[in-house]
Amino acid sequence: MPRVLSEADVADFRDRLCEAAERLFAEKGLDGVTMRQLAAELGVSPMTPYRYFRDKEDILAAVRATGFNRFADALERARDETPGDVRAKSAAVGEAYLDFAFQHPSTYKLMFDLNQPHEADYPELVDAGIRAKATMSAYVKDLVANGDLAGDPEQIGTMFWAATHGAVVLELAGKLTPGAARELHHAMNSAMARGLRPS
Repeated sequence: MPRVLSEADVADFRDRLCEAAERLFAEKGLDGVTMRQLAAELGVSPMTPYRYFRDKEDILAAVRATGFNRFADALERARDETPGDVRAKSAAVGEAYLDFAFQHPSTYKLMFDLNQPHEADYPELVDAGIRAKATMSAYVKDLVANGDLAGDPEQIGTMFWAATHGAVVLELAGKLTPGAARELHHAMNSAMARGLRPS
C-alpha cells in the first residue's frame, strides 16, 4: 500500500523535481527532456512525476512561474527597500536585475529565452509574468513622476529591459567578457536617460 503523502512531502518533491527540470530544460530545451529523464534525475520510477504534474509542459510552467516570482521579489525589494531618491532606487532595480540574471542563469534563460507552448493555459504563469513585467516599469513611473524622464513609462521600461537583456544574453553566451554586461548596462542606461530627459 503506497504511503500517504503529506502536503509537505508533496511540496518537497515538486520543488526537487522543478529544480532538476530547470537545469535540464535550460540545457536541452523542452523537446530534449523526457519525463523518464526527470524521474531518473530523482531516482524514482518513471511514473512518479505524473503524480505531481500532468506532463513536462506543466512542469515547465511551474518552473517559469516560480522564476518570474523570484525575479519580481528581487526587483520589488530593490525598489522598496533601497534608501535615497528615485534615482538611487532605479539604479538598485537595475543592479537587482543583473544580480538575478547572473546568479540564476538557468532560471533567467527559461523565463525569457524559452517558448512556453500554450502559456495561456497556465494562469499562475501568466500572473507571474505580468507581475515580473510590472517591476520593470514601476521604477520608470517613479522617474517620470519625479520629472527625471519624459514619456510613456511602459515603453521606456521596455527599452531599458531590451537593452539590459541584450547585454545579459551576450555575456551568458560568452560573447562579452565577464562583467562587461554590467558596464554596458550602466553606459546604455545613462545614454538613454539623457535622451529621455524632459526638454
